[in-house]
Amino acid sequence: MKNVKAFLGIFVVVAATYVGFKLIPPYFNSFQFQDAIESEARLAANNPFRTEQEIREAVGKKAAEYDVPLTIDQINVQRSGSEVQIWAKYTIHVDLPGYPLDLKFEPATKGKRAF
Repeated sequence: MKNVKAFLGIFVVVAATYVGFKLIPPYFNSFQFQDAIESEARLAANNPFRTEQEIREAVGKKAAEYDVPLTIDQINVQRSGSEVQIWAKYTIHVDLPGYPLDLKFEPATKGKRAF
């Protein structure tokens, strides 16, 4: 009985480590990407000469930097007066043994002019 409990304990630790190894990177990259688009929205709101396409390309570069599976066409940018809105939707497929999983992310932000 003691060996079964030890084996079960080791199995649980290994399984939790494996699941964490598969799930933590997409969430971490999503948080970094969210921070990047918030920064980009603030900068773009304070620079009225940047076009929506330039903002979209800058966000696309950040998406590639953080391994976020987005194309430039999937990134939405809307400038209205002193506000800049950026949003996107993407899905990351994670294959867990016996349980495939689709993680859906919808980063969005609104930047307003500081002055």
